[in-house]
Amino acid sequence: MFQPVEAFIGLRYTKARRQSHFVSFITFASMFGIALGVMVLIVVLSVMNGFESSMRDRILGMLSHVTISETDAKIENWQQRREAMLKREHVVAVAPFIERQVMLNASGNVQGILLEGVLPEFEEKISTVPQHMLKGNFDDLVAGKNNIILGSKLAKTLHVDVGDSVILLTPNASSLQSGELPLLREFNVIGMFEVDLQQYDKSTAYVHMQDAVDLFEFEQQVTGLRIQLDDLYKSTEVSQSIIATSGEDLWISDWTKNNTTVFKAIQLQKTMMFFILGMIIAVAAFNLVSTLVMVVTDKEADIAIFRTLGLTPLSVMKVFMVQGTLIGLIGVSLGVALGVLLAWNVGTILPWLERLLDTRFISADVYGISKIESSIQWFDVLMIGISALVLSMLATIYPAWKASKLQPAEALRYE
Repeated sequence: MFQPVEAFIGLRYTKARRQSHFVSFITFASMFGIALGVMVLIVVLSVMNGFESSMRDRILGMLSHVTISETDAKIENWQQRREAMLKREHVVAVAPFIERQVMLNASGNVQGILLEGVLPEFEEKISTVPQHMLKGNFDDLVAGKNNIILGSKLAKTLHVDVGDSVILLTPNASSLQSGELPLLREFNVIGMFEVDLQQYDKSTAYVHMQDAVDLFEFEQQVTGLRIQLDDLYKSTEVSQSIIATSGEDLWISDWTKNNTTVFKAIQLQKTMMFFILGMIIAVAAFNLVSTLVMVVTDKEADIAIFRTLGLTPLSVMKVFMVQGTLIGLIGVSLGVALGVLLAWNVGTILPWLERLLDTRFISADVYGISKIESSIQWFDVLMIGISALVLSMLATIYPAWKASKLQPAEALRYE
């Protein structure tokens, strides 16, 4: 099979054992540096992608794609409104809810929480809480039974378990006007959930919506409606459609507005990490400059002989560009393989390291979640690999040009 002479010589130089072990070491170090930079960048971006995906899934599992309420935080005739919303394009589920800030007391332990009054048959189509029950069953929320489901961290704070009771404290309509004591009502703990999102596991509880109606004297009103879509990225479009066609004094929000700060911060961190860690690849790639300069010095006699045999300066330049590109290609390939392998196994490796070092790499109190997950985006992997390879090729230009300018007479003078 025909092979250009430049490629043939470049490949031979890459594979050949050198007289100078230092040059061989520098070549290996350049290759290893590129691989290390590519590997680290793939792993870090995959973890950042996994963190963003985990946050989004957990937040949407607790909230909804779109939320509707009136400006006074009460909606009348929610049944008719729900049926109307279900007829809209992209809407797959709608659930009413009542939401209030209350206090829970258990054996002297008091905690402020967000109380959610829901209908279990509708909530299961909106929220992931029913799928994250540690104890009990979400369907056991029955009207008139004063049952309550607590987040796992909240139950731990109150020192209660399934079968215990808690006292709910909340002001009712008359006490706000007359200055009477707040309303006290006993609820039975029938279950616990854990969505691994600190702000909800620690400060959220669920009761049946009818119990919330009786408790807050809502009659048949609700705080609002939560809407689930077939495509979460259609939330802004659906929100605008509701605003444009409802003609009512509604307050509409969607998951992109409610969590803009969180996701913008994650995107900013990803961008900064890409550039910062990209510098590692750049440093390793430009180590090829010194590597190839030393190779050129080591091969001066060979270059002179090639020139006398008729090899043009451009061909000499191509020889060393082939060699440098091959070193970069091997480093990038090794880095991509190791990076993908590590990213796939982050969920296994990190817990093992935490046990080995007796430490926690991620704190739920700080980051809101307690587990690190990774999500490999193949477009990111492709861009990292291409960028590293392009940098490697650029780094070969100067040494290759220097080799092409070598004069045969000067190189062979002392041979």
